Amino acid sequence: MNIEIIKKPISSQKLKKIAKDNYGTMVKGVIDVHLGIIALGGELHADAEAILLQKRSLQQHLWGFNIYPDKPNNERIEWTSLINIKPSQNNRSLKIQSIELKTKIREIIDSLIEGKR
Repeated sequence: MNIEIIKKPISSQKLKKIAKDNYGTMVKGVIDVHLGIIALGGELHADAEAILLQKRSLQQHLWGFNIYPDKPNNERIEWTSLINIKPSQNNRSLKIQSIELKTKIREIIDSLIEGKR
């Protein structure tokens, strides 16, 4: 499973291709909320996380999600990932707890990945 770094906007068709090459209807993603980039693909969120860490992202800025290209924008993101367990950042769950953080992540995702409206 390949991992692609998304720095510039991609089409919904490109997202569907990445999903097809990974899990079929879903693709795992890791976002660097500080740099505004996304790593898509890999078997585990940790795979994409490792790529971003190699590219100088900082651990505290990385958050995992799953994205479903065939769902409408307001339903396409699943906030669950093992890498989201960050007690030092008040996130003790697999799911991202902060509404503000989710809003920021959704804004970055929507700016980089075209979706259904």
